[in-house]
Amino acid sequence: MNKEFSLRERILNKEVVVGLFYKFNSQAIVEMVGNAGFDFVIIDTEHSNYSSYEVEGLIRAAECVGMSSVVRIREAIPEDVLHALDSGADGIQIPSITSIETAVDVCKSSKYYPEGNRGLSTTQRAAMYTAWNKDVGYIDHSNKNSLVVVHVENIEMAERVDELLEIPQLDVIFVGPSDLSQSMGKPGQMNDPEVVAVIEDVFKKVLAKGKAVGIYCGTTAAIKKYVGLGATYIAYGSDVTAMVDALKQLKESADEVLNK
Repeated sequence: MNKEFSLRERILNKEVVVGLFYKFNSQAIVEMVGNAGFDFVIIDTEHSNYSSYEVEGLIRAAECVGMSSVVRIREAIPEDVLHALDSGADGIQIPSITSIETAVDVCKSSKYYPEGNRGLSTTQRAAMYTAWNKDVGYIDHSNKNSLVVVHVENIEMAERVDELLEIPQLDVIFVGPSDLSQSMGKPGQMNDPEVVAVIEDVFKKVLAKGKAVGIYCGTTAAIKKYVGLGATYIAYGSDVTAMVDALKQLKESADEVLNK
């Protein structure tokens, strides 16, 4: 969060930003992602096995290459929000929302008073271990720059997105097409007309409220489509899919030579 413009500021300015889900436990690969030019990395603690200490190291690696970091927390609980933001993440991404009450509670835990009820400590990394020396005070800086992204990945929350949008701390609604399709009884059918209609309806409601909307994209065609519909927070693939695809292409290129 020490960059000239924070990730949250860029999104509030309606800039399109592109990141990817990150699942490997390697600071070196985080640096490679940043050097490749990605705007942010989503450290995926929901679907990977990280300790809080390891997450902090990945955040630090992102900072080393000028890339923002967002932590997708394990589940929608304030404790996970606290650990991620105290470790210096630029934002948090909240999955597994099943009720408006849970969303309100967890989002409040992302901000300090008067905007929320986040536990206050200045001995942690985000506050420079009590050595904070910037012009803006730590609390104000954190409240201004901490990005809050909330998943809409089930039909229940898609139908109640208007209520989610009333949460003041919320910056981005993130649509998860895969989980949404599953909740609609169409697992993996992200391009099914009914699933697409729900996604597009969520987009319209979010943008009408002046909030930002994001989505996972697995192809460049999906990026083009959803940016055209107003998405500004794009999660494009993951480190795992990029690695697997590259390895397959590498082996195929060797096979082409060997089989001639």
